[in-house]
Amino acid sequence: MTAPYISFLKNLLIFSLLIVTIYVILSYLLPVGYFSVALPFLFPFFIGTTLISYHFLLKSLHRRFSKFVNLYMAATGIKLLWYMIIMVSYVLIFRTEAVSFAINFFILYLCYTIFETVSIVKYSKSYSKPSSSNKS
Repeated sequence: MTAPYISFLKNLLIFSLLIVTIYVILSYLLPVGYFSVALPFLFPFFIGTTLISYHFLLKSLHRRFSKFVNLYMAATGIKLLWYMIIMVSYVLIFRTEAVSFAINFFILYLCYTIFETVSIVKYSKSYSKPSSSNKS
C-alpha cells in the first residue's frame, strides 16, 4: 500500500471516531427514535465504500487528468447507485424506522463524501506541485 493511502486510512479512522463520538453524545441528548438501529452498521459500510472509492481515485490520479475526471464521475455515479439501492432496500424492508434511517444515512453520506472530496483535492494539489515545478 502506498503512503498516501495509509495516511488517508488513518485520517478516515480518526474522522470516523470523531463522528461516532458525536453520535454517542447526541444519543444521550436527543429523544429515542432519532437514530436508526442500523447506525452501527452504517459506519463500517461508509468506511469501506470510501476506502474503495479513494483507492481507485488515487490510482487514476497518476494518469492523465481526463482519465481521472472520467473515473471520478463514474465512481460518483456508481456510489450513488449503490447508496440508493441500500437505502431503498432498507426502507422497504424496515418501514417503521424509514425516516430515522434515511436521515442518518444522508448525514453520513454528506460527511464521508465531503471528507473524501477534500482528501482527494488536497492530495491532487500536493501531487501536482512537484511536477509543475519540474517543468520550469
